Amino acid sequence: MAPPVTERIDAHVHLWNRATDPQDWIDPMTMAAIARDFGTHDLREMLRATGMDRAIVVQASNSLGESVRLAASDPAVVAGLVCWVDLTGDVAAQLATIGEGARVPIVGVRHLAHIDPDPEWLLRRDVGRGLKQLEAHGSTFDFVVRDWQLGQAARVAGEHPGLRFVLDHLGGPYAEGADRPVWEAGIHGLAAHPNTVAKLSGLSSGFRPGAWSAEAFEPVVATALEAFGPGRLLYGSDWPLAELGGGAALWREAVDALLAGLSDSEREDVLGGVAAEVYSLA
Repeated sequence: MAPPVTERIDAHVHLWNRATDPQDWIDPMTMAAIARDFGTHDLREMLRATGMDRAIVVQASNSLGESVRLAASDPAVVAGLVCWVDLTGDVAAQLATIGEGARVPIVGVRHLAHIDPDPEWLLRRDVGRGLKQLEAHGSTFDFVVRDWQLGQAARVAGEHPGLRFVLDHLGGPYAEGADRPVWEAGIHGLAAHPNTVAKLSGLSSGFRPGAWSAEAFEPVVATALEAFGPGRLLYGSDWPLAELGGGAALWREAVDALLAGLSDSEREDVLGGVAAEVYSLA
């Protein structure tokens, strides 16, 4: 059970300034809603609109420079940063570099494994050594993977029982080409490891506004609740990508509907308590 909630935490948002961190993955035609800069002023407005207090900012590119810049974010709205480091290098030295001018806690590390040229990046020995360094540092690691990588994630979680792992976006059950039975088996396999948790995030971001409903997501959320339980799930808006699906406020309303069957304390766990515990927020 997560500790009592003192604030509501959105466990997955992004910030970017394209002058310093271009975000070349943003297609200005198909992603016009997010083809601009997003700063802490925008984040503050989004949190107010969704009834949340602060957020965990997650890196948007595999860039140490971006992580250094994000670490200087306003702690009034940013509770912590999930940064990027090269896990095949000196992890402690890179974390120290990011922390030099940091205004927010460095709470975890993430690598965009779902688009890495090596389809088995997670299983590399040098990556494993980096994960051991993270464990020694007392950090966490966010999995950003797809259904076909969930088995790899479960293997890694089993090999590093002392490291906390956070699954982003429930492993992409609605990603292009996702196989639902493979995803379901992968979710249960990963959740069998007690050092894993998962984010209720990113589900609406892949749909056009008006092309989804809370009811449509009920089967995958029910699977996540069955596998992890509310004490191991974190709410995340995936803002500003949520704008692609109609906005963070709509996703927040959908989450309320999807969690309606939980007790008040269980909902508060998902909306902040689990994030505070997982990311060791003060």
